[in-house]
Amino acid sequence: MRSQDLFQSDTPEPARADANAPLAERLRPHTLADVVGQTHLLGPGKPLRLAFDSGKLHSMILWGPPGVGKTTLARLTAEAFGADFIAISAVLSGVKDIREAVERARMNQSIGRTTILFVDEVHRFNKSQQDA
Repeated sequence: MRSQDLFQSDTPEPARADANAPLAERLRPHTLADVVGQTHLLGPGKPLRLAFDSGKLHSMILWGPPGVGKTTLARLTAEAFGADFIAISAVLSGVKDIREAVERARMNQSIGRTTILFVDEVHRFNKSQQDA
């Protein structure tokens, strides 16, 4: 008979980031259920919860200081809806990157796949980038 450790479990642990990854990456939510806070948006009967439950995705602007989970929420949204996730940084991307993202979204649309375009620091786009 095999003895069992007090803290041993037969339940496999969920996949987590590499132990050498930054703490933020290791603790990042992997599902909507893992998200802490934001009950005014994600709680029962609230706007984002209703969108997720109904399967009807809509445009949104995520606003807040760095590190509050805007990108993570966008990625979780893409996963929940089976959408292609395209992330662009307005600081690092140029018009070429924007056009490539739009073309990829059009190709996805032609095969019936949804695309979520996440533009970080969107307020930093210059006039030519905005016009693209």
